[in-house]
Amino acid sequence: MRSSYATKLIEITEKHAEAIARQWYNNIKMNPKTPYYHTMPEGKAIQQALNFYSRVGKLFLSDNPFEDAHVLFAQFAEDSYKARIPLPQTIYALTLLRRHMWLYAEFQATFMTAVEHHHAAESLNRTILMFDYATYVIALKYDELLRREVEEKFKASKIKGAISLWENTPK
Repeated sequence: MRSSYATKLIEITEKHAEAIARQWYNNIKMNPKTPYYHTMPEGKAIQQALNFYSRVGKLFLSDNPFEDAHVLFAQFAEDSYKARIPLPQTIYALTLLRRHMWLYAEFQATFMTAVEHHHAAESLNRTILMFDYATYVIALKYDELLRREVEEKFKASKIKGAISLWENTPK
């Protein structure tokens, strides 16, 4: 979908990314569903939102949204996983990123006429699809990273066990 209304939403998001990111941060730092973010430094959290908002346009207007979503959100998931942000909080933070993008556009009275509201609904459908992809990719990446971590710990414990056994063997 490359309607001017979809473009309008993306333009507003990209142009006002910092203001939207700050609104998102103010919400997430006090939200009971995101306790990890309560202690995250403001600059780090806002940068996470800015990274998202600066790339959303490319994804939103992509001819291959699932492939592009996989690249963007796999990195988002990996960064969140490395920071030890629990998966439910990562997904909820993503949900709030989407919500604040729309709230900001709505607050700016971007979609005024009935036709604009119809096109906004089309944009919303595209946005929901994009975030559905994001949720799937994030869960998939977390699963992959968790399995890898467990496997590495298991291998390490087997090696430690073998070394311990070897060290305790009478010579």
